[in-house]
Amino acid sequence: MRAAILHKTGQETLDVRDDVEAVGFGPGKVRVRLRAASLCHSDLSAMNGVLPQPAPFVPGHEGAGDVVEVGEGVTDLAVGDRVVLCWMAPCGRCAHCGNGRSHLCVASLRRLGAPNFRFGPGSGAGSGEASGFYGTGAFAEEVVVERDALVPVPADLPYELAALIGCGVTTGIGAAVHTARVEPGASVAVIGAGGVGVAAVQGARVCGAGRIAVVDPVVSRRERALAFGATEALAPEDLKTVARSLPGGGFDYVFEAVGRSATVRAGYGAARRGGAVVVIGAGAQDDLASFSMGELFFNEKRLLPSLYGGAPLVRTVALVVELWRAGRIDLAGMITHRVELAEVNRALAQMRSGEALRTVVTPG
Repeated sequence: MRAAILHKTGQETLDVRDDVEAVGFGPGKVRVRLRAASLCHSDLSAMNGVLPQPAPFVPGHEGAGDVVEVGEGVTDLAVGDRVVLCWMAPCGRCAHCGNGRSHLCVASLRRLGAPNFRFGPGSGAGSGEASGFYGTGAFAEEVVVERDALVPVPADLPYELAALIGCGVTTGIGAAVHTARVEPGASVAVIGAGGVGVAAVQGARVCGAGRIAVVDPVVSRRERALAFGATEALAPEDLKTVARSLPGGGFDYVFEAVGRSATVRAGYGAARRGGAVVVIGAGAQDDLASFSMGELFFNEKRLLPSLYGGAPLVRTVALVVELWRAGRIDLAGMITHRVELAEVNRALAQMRSGEALRTVVTPG
């Protein structure tokens, strides 16, 4: 089958091959034929080493497809079921899972680097094994994953839209609904107008926010966000001035969807006293944000990190599907480009340049 492999961390292009096999099927596993994958910035972060992911690996974690085979012990999925990949699969047994916070479960990280794929002729030169991005690997025609790495979705949800909700959409909407719990009429700023940022804009709109400012250095990106519910588009250098003009001297909620300490600091400065900064961008382990004890105490601004939507993925996916069916969020409009798997490197270039909001990759 065809799959795209990153052989070495730091490489900018993927090796698209036709001699790849999805391996590891057995008890507790499920084989999925992928129908659509969406490129998320976290894939780039794994490729360049910001997110830890041993190479070689098959990127892609926003993926949707059909179950084609279930292993022994898998009783709640059947051949033909439509599913979405989950890149932080909950174990169902730890304290986080038991307390209804399964999105914080890290049990699946113990499988990081385990081979999901085999490529090349036999075991000779040019052959080897590859893992899938955090146990998934959506840039392939098929993948074998643990049962807990799949979320069933309704059959009437198109594959392209289902792929989107595997990560970015659930992260952004969940951050507004579950983590921040934005109140009707609240003022909101979203720093970063990529897929996660636009999802946060839509989440704030669903919550009834009265003012939603989107902040991005790329004019086309921030203006594009207006179609998803943002009420104004700001260049980064204008954020401080606009924030100071608001009642209370800042926004009620600032969502940081970039994953950099500099934008977290900018968000903190743009939030009013008593407001909240919601961190949803995936950043590097060595990128440190600095705050004084005095400002933390005196301003009472809340720092609210939000991982994977701030709630169990099954719950957030169900919410997103419900909002989509009700016409309250726009998923199709977030897809700006489409490519076949053979052209996945073009999709990477589109995301790096900021041209694409979400590019959907299909097997072809």
